[in-house]
Amino acid sequence: MTSLRLTAYAAVLAVLASCDRVPEPWSVEEVAIIESLSLRMLPPLPPDPTNAVAGDPEAAAFGKQLFFDPRFSANGAVSCATCHQPERRFTDGLPKGVAIGISKRNTPSIVGTAYSPWLYWDGRRDSQWSQALSPLEDPNEHGSDRETIVGIVLGDDSYRSQYEALFGEPGNVDSTFANIGKVIAAFERTIMPTASRFDDYVDAVTAGDERRQAELFTGDEVHGLRLFIGEANCTQCHNGPLLSDFEHHAVCVPQVGPGKVEANEDRGLALETLDVADNYKFRTPALRNVALTGPWMHDGAFTTLEAAVRHHLDPLSSLTGFDVNQLPAPFNTMVDDDPVRNAARVAALSPDHPMSVGLSESEFADLMAFLHALTDPASLNLLGNTPDSVPSGLPVKD
Repeated sequence: MTSLRLTAYAAVLAVLASCDRVPEPWSVEEVAIIESLSLRMLPPLPPDPTNAVAGDPEAAAFGKQLFFDPRFSANGAVSCATCHQPERRFTDGLPKGVAIGISKRNTPSIVGTAYSPWLYWDGRRDSQWSQALSPLEDPNEHGSDRETIVGIVLGDDSYRSQYEALFGEPGNVDSTFANIGKVIAAFERTIMPTASRFDDYVDAVTAGDERRQAELFTGDEVHGLRLFIGEANCTQCHNGPLLSDFEHHAVCVPQVGPGKVEANEDRGLALETLDVADNYKFRTPALRNVALTGPWMHDGAFTTLEAAVRHHLDPLSSLTGFDVNQLPAPFNTMVDDDPVRNAARVAALSPDHPMSVGLSESEFADLMAFLHALTDPASLNLLGNTPDSVPSGLPVKD
C-alpha cells in the first residue's frame, strides 16, 4: 500500500513538473531593465549630418535600385543583395559571404544599422554611406572600381536623371562615387526592425497586466528573460532597444578561414586602432531576429544559435572543443587550431565577459526560448524591399 502511495505521489510530482511554471513578479529594478530593451524605447532616427539625402524618399528609391542591380560587379552577377538577402533578414546564411570571391568575414544583417555609430565587425566605417561603398571596390565582393561604377550610373539615362534630380550636375569621380553611397544608405535607413512578441510582453509588464503577460510569454520564456538580464550577464553587452551596445569585445571566438590581413588570424578592432589591447575585439551584433540570422560570430564559426550561446557561456571550453564538423565545406577545413594563437585569443577575453556562466540544461533551454521570442513576424518575409526590376534589366534575385 505504501508503495502504491509513493508511486501515486511521484506521478503527481511529475505532472506538476510538466506544468508551465508560474513566474515570480518582476521587481521595480527588473521592470526598468526590461523596458529599456523594448523597441518602443528606440528614439527617432537622427539625421545624418554627412548625408543630405539620408531621409529623402527619392534618394531611397534610387538607392534601392542600385542595391539590387548586379551590373555594378565585375562579373555582372553580384549585387548588394547577393549577400544581404531580404528573405534572410538581409544576411546570406553562410559562414562568410560568397560573391566574386569568399569574404573574410560573416555577412551581418543591415536591419537597423542606421542606429549604429560603427559599421563592419571591426568598426572601420562610421556611416552607412561610407560602408556601402567599400564592397563595390573589394575584390572578393563586387570586384569593381569607382570609375566603372560612376560610368555605369552616368551612362544610364534613368540613373543619371535620378542622380541629377538629387545632386545636380555630377562632379569629379570621387564626389559622384560618394553620392552613390549616400543614396544606397538612404535606402538602407528604411530597413528597420519591427515589434516582436517580446515587445508586446514588455508593454504588458509595464502596464502591470498579468493576464496579458501570461498570454504572451510562457513560464520558460519569462525565466529565460530573467536569466538574460541577470545571471547569464547578457545585457552587459546586449542592451538597449536593439540589444547591442555597438561596442567591440573579445569573446574568444575560434577562427574560421583567413582573417582580414593574416592567414588563420583576425585581430578585429586592433587592425584599425593598431592597439594590441584591441586584439580579437569585434562589434556586438544586435539580437533582434537573432534566431534567423546565422551563422553567428564575425567568421560564422557557429552554425546553430545553441552553439553560439554556449560559447558565450563557456568560451574556453567552446574554443578548445570546437567541432569543425558542424561547418559546411570548405569552411570545415579552414579552422585555426594553432595552440599559441588560441592561447592569445583566451588571454584577450574582455574583462567584462565571464569566463564561465554555470547554467543548468533547463536554464539554458529557457534562455534559448527567450531568444526565439525576439523574432518579429514581419522579418519572416522582407521581400517587399525588393524592386520588381532595375534599369539594367538584369535579374534582381535568383
